Amino acid sequence: MSSQMCIIVAILAYLVLMLCVGWYFSNRNKTTDDFYLGGRKLGPFVVAMSAEASDMSSWLLMGLPGLAYLTGICDPGWTAIGLAIGTYLNWLFVARKIRLYTHATNSITLPSFFSNRYGDKKSVLAGIAAVIIIIFFIPYTASGFAACGKLFHSMFGIDYTVAMVACAIIIILYCAMGGFMAASTTDLIQSIVMSIALVSIVVYGVHTAGGMDVVIENAKSMPGYLSMLSTHSAETGEAQPYGLLSIASILAWGLGYFGMPHILLRFMAIEDENKLKLSRRVATVWVVIAMGVAILIGIIGSALTKVGALGALDGSDSETIIVRIADLISQHGVLAALLCGVILAGILAATMSTSDSQLLTAASGVSENIFGDILHIKMDEKKKLLVARATLVVIAVIAVFLARDPNSSVFRIVSFAWAGFGATFGPVVLLALFWKRSNMYGALCGMVSGGIMVFLWKFVISTLGGVFAIYELLPAFVIALVVNIVVSLITPAPSQEIQDTFESVKKM
Repeated sequence: MSSQMCIIVAILAYLVLMLCVGWYFSNRNKTTDDFYLGGRKLGPFVVAMSAEASDMSSWLLMGLPGLAYLTGICDPGWTAIGLAIGTYLNWLFVARKIRLYTHATNSITLPSFFSNRYGDKKSVLAGIAAVIIIIFFIPYTASGFAACGKLFHSMFGIDYTVAMVACAIIIILYCAMGGFMAASTTDLIQSIVMSIALVSIVVYGVHTAGGMDVVIENAKSMPGYLSMLSTHSAETGEAQPYGLLSIASILAWGLGYFGMPHILLRFMAIEDENKLKLSRRVATVWVVIAMGVAILIGIIGSALTKVGALGALDGSDSETIIVRIADLISQHGVLAALLCGVILAGILAATMSTSDSQLLTAASGVSENIFGDILHIKMDEKKKLLVARATLVVIAVIAVFLARDPNSSVFRIVSFAWAGFGATFGPVVLLALFWKRSNMYGALCGMVSGGIMVFLWKFVISTLGGVFAIYELLPAFVIALVVNIVVSLITPAPSQEIQDTFESVKKM
């Protein structure tokens, strides 16, 4: 059996396993609460790994190693620190509170929680939040489909469109069949596959480079490569300063966690909120180790290039560093080729684990909040499930259409969508959970102002350069937070019933 055939067999086995999981859970969805939240029956370990797998898209196995390969540890290092802090704080402050509050208000989606929290009888908040989810999640999902297509095209020469559509169909099938439980269980499996991929690449890479001493010496030889205050320029071979403004801009990525619907849904779905402490520890440890290892792979890749095991990688080609090392592994026999297939499945898993969660979240926004809350279409549970599955398929088809261009930038789309959710939902979530005086008008104005500012800063203000050339999430988040507070203070306080619910949840 050829090495390429072994690789294909390993990847196909992984994809079939994903479909089997979807089929297994297909008959366990009796209500939309089951389909979108798994009936709130997730265990602490599944919640932890599902949340982080759905967070860590293909940039974990492609973006971070590629950036470290070219520039050293500074840029990816501060990114990892910001994301690790954001992950921990989200689990520490938001997870338990939103689980209790959504249960108390009988909310199964984030938009419905906003309306129920503020007594919005007309569901204006739910409708706007659902539209925001669609605006940012459909292209976000499309970027995931595109990453799958690029992986198979670069590795096997398969037509990009064929590979992208095939991967999309598999994601659609197991999501539509098994809903949230299928997505969460596959996320757990995918996090394990990602971990195997990371460890395998590190062990083989260090051995092939000649040992860890060689890897470190190569990194030390490049100016700025191992500094947290400067980056290495591959073009000039010199160190370039990395200022406080750049650090603050990169750390702002951590703010995005407070508004990520697909991550917040995991908090809402745990069976016992008292077990969230275990989930927090598992999730934080895995995230820190995974990102640290991903950066280390970039450093190891640079050493492999130095000793001649790999050719030099420039620009976006650096993001294929794991694929290139996996290809080297596949040349050592059948077992090694199968391991290569597992590694490539890990990259696929990183993408799929995010795409499935985004599909479910976007579908819930349409079927539950637009059809149900805004259009007031009455349906029994069987019809609701049918609409939920049909909505998921329609949204996926739109995402496939948007992903038809193989030259689209995956990272830019993800970065913009992350900022969009962080700025529109993050401040609303925090104030809804922790400030009793926050009201519907503040939440509405904060949400809208955050969304507008993301677009305005990205496409207008940041073009001025200098101090304005920071990541749009930071200024948009701050402005949305301030607007929410100010508007809440100058408009009537929430009703006594809303305040009583807040106090009852606070005492839990």
